Amino acid sequence: MIGARVVQKVSSTRGFAKVAPHVIPALDRAVHRITRGKVLLSAQMLPGVILTSTGARSGLPRRTPLACMPEDDGRTWILIGSNFGREGHPAWTANLLAHPDAEVSWKGADLPVTATLLTGEERAAVWRTALAFWPPYATYQARIEREIRLFRIVRR
Repeated sequence: MIGARVVQKVSSTRGFAKVAPHVIPALDRAVHRITRGKVLLSAQMLPGVILTSTGARSGLPRRTPLACMPEDDGRTWILIGSNFGREGHPAWTANLLAHPDAEVSWKGADLPVTATLLTGEERAAVWRTALAFWPPYATYQARIEREIRLFRIVRR
């Protein structure tokens, strides 16, 4: 899996953290729209969803393409607020804290979900799994002072 290692190495760089947040979500939204929700470009490397949450301040729907970590039962996913290792929590995490009921587009299906911020031992266990799933998360965390938020989203 040399391809995966190269992508992981590139995605751990500061340059990637500067460029990716502006390019990847825009490409993901466009491909998702064109394919009627069946394809996410970034999901060719990591599983992904389009999260539709309610804006914490605006109250308006916000669509955000995100990598996710599906859990074994197929009814839950972990969302990781890494923000590509940049300072500041991503806006979608504040949206879920304010309005935990949301929707995800997963493999072409729109599913209602509820999000829960993980804390304590539960967060620690999931974080270990996330690092095994995508090792660059360790680099992202080392680069910043904030604790990366982890959410479990569950189908309603």
